[in-house]
Amino acid sequence: MREVFGIRREERWAAVAVLLLLVALNAMVIARYYDFFTPLRDSYWGVFVKNFYISGFDPITYDVVSEWSAKYNVYRHPLLAFFMFIPYLLNQGLMWLTGINCAVFIVGLMLVLSGFYSFIFLRRICRDVVGVSNRDASLLSFFCFSFAYVMISSSVPDHFIMSMAMLLLALWLSGRKIMEKRQMGIWQTIILFVLTAGISLNNGVKIFLSGLFVNGKRFFRPKYLAFAVIIPSLLIWLFARWEYKVYVWPKEKARNELKAKQNAEKKARDYQALADSTGIKDKAKLDSVFKADQNRKMWAKYRSDHKKPWNMHAGKPISKGEFMRWTDISTPRWDSMVENWFGESLQLHRQNLLEDTLRSRPVIIYYQWMVNYVVEALIVLLFILGIIKGWRSRFLWLVMSYFAFDLLLHVGLGFGLNEVYIMTAHWAFAIPIAIGYALKAYGSKWLRWALTGVTAFLLVWNLALYVQFLLG
Repeated sequence: MREVFGIRREERWAAVAVLLLLVALNAMVIARYYDFFTPLRDSYWGVFVKNFYISGFDPITYDVVSEWSAKYNVYRHPLLAFFMFIPYLLNQGLMWLTGINCAVFIVGLMLVLSGFYSFIFLRRICRDVVGVSNRDASLLSFFCFSFAYVMISSSVPDHFIMSMAMLLLALWLSGRKIMEKRQMGIWQTIILFVLTAGISLNNGVKIFLSGLFVNGKRFFRPKYLAFAVIIPSLLIWLFARWEYKVYVWPKEKARNELKAKQNAEKKARDYQALADSTGIKDKAKLDSVFKADQNRKMWAKYRSDHKKPWNMHAGKPISKGEFMRWTDISTPRWDSMVENWFGESLQLHRQNLLEDTLRSRPVIIYYQWMVNYVVEALIVLLFILGIIKGWRSRFLWLVMSYFAFDLLLHVGLGFGLNEVYIMTAHWAFAIPIAIGYALKAYGSKWLRWALTGVTAFLLVWNLALYVQFLLG
């Protein structure tokens, strides 16, 4: 535990700098929502949803820490609510002591710690595994934290920065094992899988990729495959089903029954109002007129809903099954890659700043200044250069398998493609890690100065716009 969470002497100055940045960002978010979210209430959900607004991020964690329930989608985040149970108990005690809801402070502390150790683990990957100098390891880590949605994920009450910390921990441990030619054990795989998949189920696949790259052919040994891969996957899926049945379905059923009752009552009132206004006495004729009136209203509502952002920007799914309904085959891929995947994820657009795609933000926004495209092109070129120089590294192939999985999931299948930038913390660390191989191979001043310049530009650009948004 000391080796993992203790701060090395060479890390201290960089650690202090990033800690100050994270504390400042979280302090501004807390200050923005303090008056709305700290008063004690009988119910918090409506207040959080109505008032929290930073891009497409959700305030679910605030609500779970305020009044515990399995509020997350249990199939995508099967253990996340249970990970929040101790913070919830802590908040209950602080509510009793202080007379306010301290969820914003508790969640803020979790975000600071997650962001801080994401930085530390990334720095150790660059230093220990890639093998760059101490100075370059710090530069690459600050480069990553200058990315817009890494910075923002570190200060909003969502799960992404927590996932990033777990994924980078897994990569650091995997990289060390590859270097030392040691195997990833069954229990280590299970623990990392529970932590990553419990927060976000799709990230559990990346732990199996780590097992594959670290263990090689031994990954397919029946004992490892059964106890480290198949059984944990089956158990977490069964747990998600049980969680849905026990915690989610009863509430959904009650809501559906209440909605059906309210619709029936409204229909009866509308029927009576139509009868009173038209004076029609013949029931068959009244039923026919009422049916035509209901169809007209339904069609008008359909057309109205179809023009709203949450419908227009959702994209056309492959099918409407349990998981396929989240796919997207209609959002343009090239524009999404340029303006969102390598665009908004790394540097914010000034127009429609941090608006929500499901409320008001267009799916595709173009930068107004050419400098933004120049910076984006330079980052992509450095990324490609790093991949080329690290082509023979098994560890880089592992990192790129993480990246490729998200690319397939979001760009290939279209999961969350309409707001793909909010998932940045799941994959963006691949860029500085790959560039680390270029720095190691060339060690030239021009490459280091280019990276320093891009990092400085991104920090100034993204911080200025984010602070403008938070204080506006």
